[in-house]
Amino acid sequence: MPPASSPGQPAPAVAVPRISGRLQAAQIGLVINDDDAYSVAVGEHYQRQRGLAPAQVLHVRLPVRARLEPAQAETLRARIAGHFGPNIQALALAWRQPFAVQCNSITSVVTLGFRPAQCESTCGKGEPSPLFNQPTVTPFTDLGVRPSMLLAAPDEAAARAMIDRGVAADGTLGRRFAPAVSAWYLQTTDAARNVRSALYPRPGPVGQTGLTVHNGPEAALARQPGDPAVLLQIGAVRWQPPASLRWAHGALADHLTSFGGVLDGTSGQFTATDWIAAGATASHGTVSEPCNHLQKFPHPQVVLLHYLQGATAIEAYWKSVFWPAQSLFVGEPLAAPFGPPSLAARPAGQTPIIAPL
Repeated sequence: MPPASSPGQPAPAVAVPRISGRLQAAQIGLVINDDDAYSVAVGEHYQRQRGLAPAQVLHVRLPVRARLEPAQAETLRARIAGHFGPNIQALALAWRQPFAVQCNSITSVVTLGFRPAQCESTCGKGEPSPLFNQPTVTPFTDLGVRPSMLLAAPDEAAARAMIDRGVAADGTLGRRFAPAVSAWYLQTTDAARNVRSALYPRPGPVGQTGLTVHNGPEAALARQPGDPAVLLQIGAVRWQPPASLRWAHGALADHLTSFGGVLDGTSGQFTATDWIAAGATASHGTVSEPCNHLQKFPHPQVVLLHYLQGATAIEAYWKSVFWPAQSLFVGEPLAAPFGPPSLAARPAGQTPIIAPL
């Protein structure tokens, strides 16, 4: 991973708006590729586990390959726009491939459209996301965009397990008598990939949430793994989670490297689906060389503070990336360990601000 073309100073810590509510199962659309056996099986399992109505499911036919062309992606976007009504606020894409449209990720293109300028210079600046750090819990209604996430895992069995972890996570943390959990922010000696450590929150307990932040060298996790991890971030080309690491249901985990979103095994790097195989419920990776712009990766404080307020995995991850054109979001979208299971989504309105950690 080359350094960013204009590294400048690390972005300052950001304030996070208070949110009220979160996405619900009735607000998510599911897209299944009928030409992909994995997609059909995983999509049907997701529909059952989240209780989605038939009208919430769109069947399409797509080539099962790593990257689509922009025209194919636009056809897919048109099918999605024509099928789902205004109540559908977010999308689950039930496949592993395609994961990209040229240099853009499939989740970015489905959500925001193809960004050809990014492919002229993949290391260049991206376009700001309208979802970044927003309080909305109805993004299509409020902003005209549907964040999307890929139900991707190494195989069908791993995908089923990922989905089941997401469902089991709902409402399990952050309240009285709930289990204690950890968030791990690991520092490495890889200078190019460790840049995000400038944004890591300080260590210690976070209010009354039952979560403790750990911020230190990667060896610290192996020495004393502590409570189950609900969030883990690191900068590394490849990383083997220690055997002692336990995962909470609904855990988010990602690493800053060039090709974490290249899911066809051609990059030689640890990928988002490797995190899923390890026990995470959602992850993030980039599908083309992004350089190490902090804006192209999940902001450590933003993703954590949205998740702690009860946001779903898809909301917390999408709201934490400022330039998401190359960002692939992978996992069970509705996992919400800090959100009450039956909490109805409500507009946030004008709300107080939660200070950064």
